[in-house]
Order: sequence, then C-alpha cells, then structure tokens
Amino acid sequence: MNPSIFVLLLLISTFFSISLSSTTFTFINKCNFTVWPAILSNAGHPPLSSTGFELPTAASRSLQTPPNWSGRLWARTGCVFHNSNNGSCTTGETPPATLAEFSLGGGEQNNIDFYDVSLVDGFNLAMVVEGGKGRCAATGCVVDLNQRCPAELRIGEGETAACRSACEAFRRPEYCCSGEFASPAACKPTAYSEVFKAACPKSYSYAFDDSTSTFTCADAGEFTVTFCPEGTPSQKSSKDSPTSPKVPVTSPTTSGGGLMLENDYWLASLTSGSRTTQKSMVISTLLLFIILCSASLLFLIKV
Repeated sequence: MNPSIFVLLLLISTFFSISLSSTTFTFINKCNFTVWPAILSNAGHPPLSSTGFELPTAASRSLQTPPNWSGRLWARTGCVFHNSNNGSCTTGETPPATLAEFSLGGGEQNNIDFYDVSLVDGFNLAMVVEGGKGRCAATGCVVDLNQRCPAELRIGEGETAACRSACEAFRRPEYCCSGEFASPAACKPTAYSEVFKAACPKSYSYAFDDSTSTFTCADAGEFTVTFCPEGTPSQKSSKDSPTSPKVPVTSPTTSGGGLMLENDYWLASLTSGSRTTQKSMVISTLLLFIILCSASLLFLIKV
C-alpha cells in the first residue's frame, strides 16, 4: 500500500475512534428555580467546552467529554454574574454542595466508567445520575436533605439553603477522616453521616463510604444528571427540622486537618459561561481533521 494512503487512513481512523469514545453529559433542571452547573476536570485532564453555565427551570444542556475524562460537577444556586463572567453564588461556590464524580475509561480494557454522588462536602440540591440509557445503575440523592438537616449544620433558607458536612462545620479529624483517622479502619460513620446515609443510601456520606457508593458501567457512552429529580418540595421552617443527633458539639478546631476541599478548588469553575463554546470546539476539531486530510492528499498527489 502507498505510504501516503496508509497515513490518510490512519488519520481518519484515529479521528473517528476519538469521536466515538467521547461521553455525552446531559444536564436537566427540574428545580423551580435557575441553577448554574459547574464542571471541574481533575488534574491532568482537559476542561470541557464549558466549565459553568446557566440552566433555567425545565431546561437541559449537553456537553461532550474527551476520552478517559475524570472530574466532578455540581450545581450552584442564587448566582449573580457580571459582564466579565465573574460573580458569586449563595450555594455551591464553596462547600456545602452535592457532588457528582466521574472517572471514565478505566479498568484493564479502558472501558469501565466509575461514578458516584458524594455528600462528603455537604448538600445543597437533590441530584440523580443515570447512565447508558438505563443500562447503568442510577445513583444520587433524591430527597431534599435540607429538610432533614440538623440545626447546627444548616445554612441559608429556601432556594439558598444548604446542609454542611460535620467535617466542614466542626473541622475535627474524626469527622474529616484526617490525621489519626485517615484510614478506613480508623474513620467510621458518625451520627451526622448516618443522617445523610439514611436519607440517601446510594451516596457517599463520609470519606470511606466506598462499598455502597461507587458505581461502574462498561462503555456507558452517556450520562444524565438531573437536579431536583422529583421537583422542589416546599421549604419547611427551621422548627420542623429533625432533632439533632446526640453528638457533643465542641468549638471548631483546625487540629488534625481541615476541609476535604479547599475553597480555591471550587472557585476554578466560578464562571457563568465556557472558556470556549461547544460549537467552537466542534468547528476546531473539524478544521483540524480537514487540514490533516488535505495535507495527506497533497503529499499523495506529489508522490
């Protein structure tokens, strides 16, 4: 075979294999208020075409991930942005927030997708993750945990309400699984994490809650992330909140570690729009493909 033809076929094969191995994420907002999803790629993984955007009630939006992408996403509420795309949000700008975490294309054959919904850093919105058009197990937190949040963990009211984790509220190593508690053998569920687990049994309630909270699916291809999957229930007053767990509440301390996530980790996605739009990314990819094919054809003609 002519070497130029071989190169051209290799380029075409590579292009389509990359396209087919990407994963589609679809975000759906069933809350009765606007949310601002945020997406943060893990270290060593490229950002998606949008790192944050506005999603009104009943709206949806889809994004593509590159192959073997790893990262996390969550929803922010009560956001106000300026012309520069910088702004602030009442929840989700920093913990607490309900997180969905993904690591795509793992396993021996690079085709296993790992995913979970985590309350380790607290809760702000109900969220459900579904994958593979129903082939993959659904996970998430369906209930409005803000209505069951112990008084000492609760912040805000109404659509700006959120429930802190015990780690964030008290910053003690036994709640943060840090220091001498930084192992599965030493860090066990607490009365606070059990409140989260009872309400959302498939979600992470503390750092080492792996056995019932991590899910896998082979070649999912797509995931749907739904905020407020059962709609947004009416907010109860603080007097209707459940009785707090019988846990001694002491003054916050920084000994033995601090928050699971530093604030800077969250602020990386604090923009209303994307760094580059999804449309421009698609156009750039097609242009690159056309340039590569044209170069190969010119070389073939000269030969």
